[in-house]
Amino acid sequence: MPTPILRRARGALLRLAQARVAGAVAGVVLLLFSAGLLTFDFQWESWVSDGLGLVLGGTGAALLTTAITGRRPDWIE
Repeated sequence: MPTPILRRARGALLRLAQARVAGAVAGVVLLLFSAGLLTFDFQWESWVSDGLGLVLGGTGAALLTTAITGRRPDWIE
């Protein structure tokens, strides 16, 4: 069973995805951060920052895609 903190984080992420402008801005910011980690070589980088960059980049791409295309229904009749 998820903890209350995870449920709140999931709810915040879903509300962010439903707000198109805020989702697009957050998606671009996350993608830029991920691209910066990928492009530049920092001394403090490790496998943790590589994984975090991948997760943030994927989340940013998903938010940006949702903001551009809008929400789709779960099924089509």
